[in-house]
Amino acid sequence: MELSAPRKKVVVFDYGFGNVRSAERALARAGADVEITRDYDKAMNADGLLVPGVGAFASCMTGLREARGDWIVDRRLSGGRPVMGICVGMQILFARGIEHGVESEGLDEWPGSVEPLQAEIVPHMGWNTVDAAPGSQLFAGLDADARFYFVHSYAVHDWSLQTHNPAMEAPKVTWSTHGKPFVAAVENGALWATQFHPEKSGDAGAQLLNNWIGTL
Repeated sequence: MELSAPRKKVVVFDYGFGNVRSAERALARAGADVEITRDYDKAMNADGLLVPGVGAFASCMTGLREARGDWIVDRRLSGGRPVMGICVGMQILFARGIEHGVESEGLDEWPGSVEPLQAEIVPHMGWNTVDAAPGSQLFAGLDADARFYFVHSYAVHDWSLQTHNPAMEAPKVTWSTHGKPFVAAVENGALWATQFHPEKSGDAGAQLLNNWIGTL
């Protein structure tokens, strides 16, 4: 009798900012064993750590630091342990966020600034397509016209991280456009992130989360 593979354990990090319940349900439907917690040991030892985020960049960073999430993310990535950020949970992975003219420090896993969207209509709220990076694992099996659900007023418009070591794989950067092109997703070693909400993106979002879980 063939035994099924054990379900991957994913922690949704609960630091007070993010749709943790909808993320939990979406990950469970995608086949993960999910727990919502800020417990250090559980967050460190899970196969995957998902960092959600809703609201202001500065507030999310304050909440993350109070929960020691900044340290957990850094330690996991130092050991090559997968981390995925969603929405503001992606934005705080960059060096800084600029809201209402005030600059706040991010986790600085990637260089760059999160700045106001440059579009006639803000926030960018609703369904949009993306231009997936060539060879993307995150968007594997998805059609080019697949749509994802966005809700945001800020984004990263310029990607500046360069990989000079030929032995290291260059980050895969996926773009979308609202007024001006912005970073919609990144795959960079153990660290992946999306500006959109895969947990609210129907079948396309479910496929994307399944792709992430499959790499854990």
